Formats: sequence, structure tokens, C-alpha cells
Amino acid sequence: MENSILNRLAFDPAILIFVLAGLVLVLLVVVIVCIVKMKALFRKYDLFMRGKDAESMEESFLKVYEDVETLKQEDKANKDMMKAINITLNRSYQKTSVLRYDAFPGMGGQFSFVMTLLDRNDSGVLLNCIHSRESCYLYIKEIIQGESALALSKEETKSLEEAKKKH
Repeated sequence: MENSILNRLAFDPAILIFVLAGLVLVLLVVVIVCIVKMKALFRKYDLFMRGKDAESMEESFLKVYEDVETLKQEDKANKDMMKAINITLNRSYQKTSVLRYDAFPGMGGQFSFVMTLLDRNDSGVLLNCIHSRESCYLYIKEIIQGESALALSKEETKSLEEAKKKH
């Protein structure tokens, strides 16, 4: 065995064998630590996949997906309802004003009134109720974008301006 590679080394081959044996022991310890950590990780994974009350994660995900789909449908329905409400709201009377006045001085009391009802675009109606001793007369005037095609009395003008100021 004089031609062996070990004989040609400049140092004793037993040292090489001890170094390699030490390296094998270190690697064995590293492998054991990795196996222990992998088992701990697998236990955590198994607990996670089982879910609560032994219910599978797939079932949980399917329930969450169904809930999300239900919420999307409800959200769409709510948005459609809000659009319909907004359209209705734009056409409804939002701005009002009532002004009481004495149509006939000396009659005693402010029994006459002007009521203005306007929507968001300042369109609507103006009601003028004139009370006298013998009767009561109600006049209605159409208001389009804050203006009337008919002449307005000072009380009607004042009521219209008060209603237009409201938001």
C-alpha cells in the first residue's frame, strides 16, 4: 500500500480521519435539529389545517367565500337602493318656508300665510292663503329654478327667498 494517496500526504492520515469524523458528528447534530424543527412545524401546520372544532380549513374557506359573495350582492343591492333614494330625494321638497302675515290690516290677526315648497333645484310650488272675514282664498304659483312666471307679492318674494337659502 505504498502507492496509496494517504501515504503521500504531508501529515498523518489519522488526523484527516478524526477531522472528517468530527465533521460527520456536527452534520448529524444539524440534521437532528432540522428534523426536530420540521416536526414542530408540521404539528403547527396540522393544527392550522384542522381549524377550530375539528372543522377543515377548506370548509372554513368555502364559508368565507360564500359570505364574501353574499356581501357583494348585498352591497350591490344597497347601492341600487341608494341611487333610487337619491333620485326620489332630488324630486322631493327639501326647502320650506312659511310666512304668516296680515292681509287686511285692522282685521285683527295674522291669519294669512305664504308657504313655499322647493326641491333641491329650487323648483316647486308657492301657496298663498289669503284670509278675510267672509272667506279664505288659496292661490298656487309654480316655481321653476327659483323663479316664478307670475308676479309675486312682497310676502311671496320673502317666503321664496327664505326657502331658497335653506340647504
